[in-house]
Amino acid sequence: MALVILDTCINCDMCEPECPNAAITMGEEIYEIDPDRCTECVGHYDKPTCVSVCPIDCIEVDPEHTEDQDTLMAKYLILTGKA
Repeated sequence: MALVILDTCINCDMCEPECPNAAITMGEEIYEIDPDRCTECVGHYDKPTCVSVCPIDCIEVDPEHTEDQDTLMAKYLILTGKA
């Protein structure tokens, strides 16, 4: 599954530099996660770093983009050129 940043985001700038897939960018009002680039850090870390560093817990699983571990790993391999 990809992750999503909720409207409660305070734009603290903690998540964007931590994303190893460059999936987080500043949107019109808050940071946004590109579901095509988000692997929930599969292939990089044990758990999503953006969730770990978010001081207000406004990042959660995006129910509109459900993916299993195998799909996330395949996406990681494509994004890193290892596929």
